[in-house]
Parts: sequence; C-alpha cells; structure tokens
Amino acid sequence: MSARLDLRVFVQNDFGRGGVPVSRSFETWVRAALSGRRRGRTGVNIALLDSDPARELNLRYRGKDYATNVLSFAYEPAPREKSGLLGDLVLCPPVVAREAAEQGKRVRDHYAHLTVHGVLHLLGYDHENEREARKMEAIERDVLAGLGIADPYN
Repeated sequence: MSARLDLRVFVQNDFGRGGVPVSRSFETWVRAALSGRRRGRTGVNIALLDSDPARELNLRYRGKDYATNVLSFAYEPAPREKSGLLGDLVLCPPVVAREAAEQGKRVRDHYAHLTVHGVLHLLGYDHENEREARKMEAIERDVLAGLGIADPYN
C-alpha cells in the first residue's frame, strides 16, 4: 500500500461562483501535479481574482500590464523554518474563460491545465527556453492525460 500525500490546498475565491470549479477540483489537480511526491512541501494556496487585481499583480511582479491566466509564487521558507507551504497560485477566471473559448476547450479542462502548470512552476519547472518548455509540457500532458484531459497544446 502506497503512502498518501499529505496535501493542503486552500482556495480563496474573490471572483464568485460563475463558471469556477469547486475547491475539491483544484485539490484533485494539485494532487495530480504532485503525483509521485511522498514528502516535501505540499501546501498550495489558490486565489481566484477578477481582472483588475490580477492585472495589478502581473504588473507588480512581472512588469506586464495585463491580467494573465495564472501566476505562481513559490514560497521560500526562512532558514530552519518548517513550513509545508509550496507556494501560491493566482488564477483569473475572466481570462481563463476567454482563453478556453478562443481555444475551443472546456473551461474546466483549462482550469485543470493552468493549475497543473502553476504547480509545476512552484516545483521549479519553467519554460524560458525550448528545452525547458518541452520538458514542462511533456509533464503537463502526462498529468492531464491521467485526469482524462486532452493534450492542451494541440
């Protein structure tokens, strides 16, 4: 019998319920992204924000003046701090819904993809160059396939 991951996901929804998955769905997607981990930091906070506050965060932390689909903020514990927090994700429901419509995807599947994508960033994966992008996208495809979700890049 395999050990079960001690996962902690907190979802703060400042946007409202319209079209937003329930907390349990986000927990499922975070768990899938962390598949294979048996220890280490596994706490993830997820904030769902409207376009204006999401744009402000993107401008402040990335220097880009628009609301983006997902932002990831990895948590760096202080020396000798025992924290289970891996980091924070910020998702912007209006952007997620718009992108899903433009790409012909189910909104729920796009939320799953962006949640997995964000968690991989918290784990240190990136897509700043072609090699890193291929590696990260391959992991995303595998995780999403395990959830019954089609390749988000095709």
